[in-house]
Amino acid sequence: MAGDLNVVTLVGRLTRDSEIRYSQKGDAVVRFSIALNRRKRNVDGSWEDGANFFNCVYFGKSAEAINQYLTK
Repeated sequence: MAGDLNVVTLVGRLTRDSEIRYSQKGDAVVRFSIALNRRKRNVDGSWEDGANFFNCVYFGKSAEAINQYLTK
């Protein structure tokens, strides 16, 4: 594995059902969005809640496989 490869794992909640489409070559493309809650401490010691939203795209045969599991 290359030494300059970054790996990110996002664990969150699905915000809507996934959408599957096919490219002109016939490859599956699945789009979905997830939300991650975050909490940070302010300077005065109080906590502030927020959320980050990530739009994700998955390609290939495995996109067809995971599409059936990505339902809200």
